[in-house]
Amino acid sequence: MVKVSIGVPVYNVEAYLRECLDSIMNQTFKDFEVIMVDDGSTDNSFNICQEYVARDNRFKLIHQENKGLAGARNTCLKHMKGECITWIDSDDKVEPNYLERLLEVQTETQADLVDGYNYSFKNGIRYYYDLTHISPTLDVIEISKRELFLRFLDGFRIVLWGTLAKRKLYRGVYCAEGKNHEDNGTRFKLYFRADKIVILPEQLYGYRAEREGSIMTNRVNNKSLETKLIEYNDIFFNLENFVYFMEVSQSQDVIDRIHQQYLGYLYSLSKTDLEGQNEEKYENYTTKYRNRRQKILD
Repeated sequence: MVKVSIGVPVYNVEAYLRECLDSIMNQTFKDFEVIMVDDGSTDNSFNICQEYVARDNRFKLIHQENKGLAGARNTCLKHMKGECITWIDSDDKVEPNYLERLLEVQTETQADLVDGYNYSFKNGIRYYYDLTHISPTLDVIEISKRELFLRFLDGFRIVLWGTLAKRKLYRGVYCAEGKNHEDNGTRFKLYFRADKIVILPEQLYGYRAEREGSIMTNRVNNKSLETKLIEYNDIFFNLENFVYFMEVSQSQDVIDRIHQQYLGYLYSLSKTDLEGQNEEKYENYTTKYRNRRQKILD
């Protein structure tokens, strides 16, 4: 059995793809497979992936009609054979010791899930973050499921990339297709099966902050109210899913805090990106979620 399966969903990233795949090929740890899923790219991405398959037999390529990022991740999961799983988005890159360090920590701690961190890069400049609020000495730390769940609604590590998890944690876990922010609706499910979770406060994953057309770029662009509400609907879908899992699995004090956090999130949603648009329609849209959640509390 190969030690690590690396999932790389691919869609129209020809400008960045070689940098990503080169960073994987140049890993100091060698016992891995790369599952690339070309999700119906219309640029040269598929041909670039074929180049790496021809160069290195650890790279495997599946082509499918466009199903979105969640659909590409689900296809990756069907073909992964490794003892552990990690994800690398096809417009990002990783440091040469990315796998080596994650596996070193996993071996030392016997953790089921190792949560790493990222730096951002844009126009050739790297931006690193102060992680002393996570671990004052920047040492590896263990974190409880309870603490993770309570931090979830504060946006604590909701991405799938940059994490090393035992493959057994993914059994029966799939991303909701047709939804943006699929990480939000999937990541927390891994915690239920993990007996031990540790955080590695080292920034070994490079997140590309400059890509045009990315989800994060699109969110700050000027969009119609209807388009923004669709995006909010995906966020609410994932959060409602998370809250439901908490209600059937956690103690009452955790459930109460999760409910209050969710209500706080709904009240705090910024309207700045809706300036000059139909704020009344937006208010009516979010109010139904607040009322439904408040009714459960009452």
